[in-house]
Amino acid sequence: MRQLPVLLAGLSLSVSAFAASSDRWDLPVHTKKLDNGLTVIVTPDPSSPTVGVSVVYHVGMRLEPKNRTGFAHLFEHLMFQGTPNAPKGVFDKTITGGGGRNNGSTRADFTNYIETAPVSSLEPILWLEADRMKTLDFSAATLKNQQDVVKEEIRVNVKNQPYGGFMWIDIGQHAFQKWENNHDGYGSFEDLEGASLEDVRAFHRDYYGPNNAVLAIAGDVTPAQGFALAQKYFGAIPARPVPKGGDFSEPLNKVEKRIEQSDALAQVPALAAAWKMPDRGSRDQAPMAVLGELLAGGDASSLYQGLVKGRELALNVDVLFGLTSPWEFDGPTLFTVYSMYKPTTNADAILGAMDEEIAKIVKNGVDDATLKRVKTRMLADWNNGLESFISRADTLARLQTLWGDANVVNKIPGWIESVTSADIQRAASTYLVKTNRTVIDRKPVAKPAVAAATPPAGAQK
Repeated sequence: MRQLPVLLAGLSLSVSAFAASSDRWDLPVHTKKLDNGLTVIVTPDPSSPTVGVSVVYHVGMRLEPKNRTGFAHLFEHLMFQGTPNAPKGVFDKTITGGGGRNNGSTRADFTNYIETAPVSSLEPILWLEADRMKTLDFSAATLKNQQDVVKEEIRVNVKNQPYGGFMWIDIGQHAFQKWENNHDGYGSFEDLEGASLEDVRAFHRDYYGPNNAVLAIAGDVTPAQGFALAQKYFGAIPARPVPKGGDFSEPLNKVEKRIEQSDALAQVPALAAAWKMPDRGSRDQAPMAVLGELLAGGDASSLYQGLVKGRELALNVDVLFGLTSPWEFDGPTLFTVYSMYKPTTNADAILGAMDEEIAKIVKNGVDDATLKRVKTRMLADWNNGLESFISRADTLARLQTLWGDANVVNKIPGWIESVTSADIQRAASTYLVKTNRTVIDRKPVAKPAVAAATPPAGAQK
């Protein structure tokens, strides 16, 4: 992800976006596919004279070339380096000069490019996005510059940070078997330096065509306007062949994996425990999402109350669903709980306490009041995440890319509501088992004792 602030627009909710007969919020979703294969989604909301735009390409870390770890992320940076029609700097200056903001990020199964701006800037944004879909300014100087930028980002975010990315990079390298799933998508310096202009041209040709993309527009625009503008700027871009993806599926693990690591920058030990998730679209996906919130979603969660408050073993508890959310993945992913813990305890005690809390759920289920609280928090978070136009557009584009149906945005609340205590028990007993677990115990490097210096004779003490 480029190092830009996350700035949102269109913060006011339209009353018309809510169903009249209930408090459920159903987003209007209008979808059209252009002749070149580009899927266009428009969700109108006139409550603010602004728009959010997202272009999502169905390519990410899982599809980058072998021996080119981090290439999808590197390519995301290159998409901001200009084209023959809009040289470097024009993209950012055009959008920010019109009062907007933009960003991009790379995940396992997609790469997204997002903008928010006054509605008067919508056409320039679409022109810029279509322009870089057509071609880039492929040059050795640009490639070298962005290789250095990404390497510095890795230094700042991983190599020079306590704990680095052990809970989202290292854990996957041990939990998964296939290279597509277990390699470091942030990238090794050697692989990043090995990327060539030929690699860049091929990646853009193969994965950045309109037929491998989704364009979503949210805000003060009608469906007719949005579709007409999409046709105007993107319609003439020809479709391009997309390489067929491989089989990335993996079964649940059969044997627990335990890894110890040292960390010269850490002050206290930390632990990450990860379990392979149910497949996207399976009957256990929603129960697993609710179970994750029940276990580690805030200070009221069972693991926080059990490990931090009750047993006083851990200093914090947090959770990850891969690098996205429990709804946005298109291949094997992990449910990961990570925690810094007190030096007076150890990994076995932390894992034992986790197992006890999970066993309680498997045996007793979840009482109605707790289940309602957890669901209410999840629904509030889901709706809050759709409040800004930029997030709304991006969510729709991601869901269309991964599910083939942007209307999943209106189905997820119902999926959450329908989860029962028995569903959660089934998910916990199936996935959160020791044999499906990968654990990294990250320990600080012991600092050598420093002897008190003896002042030379005659020196002041």
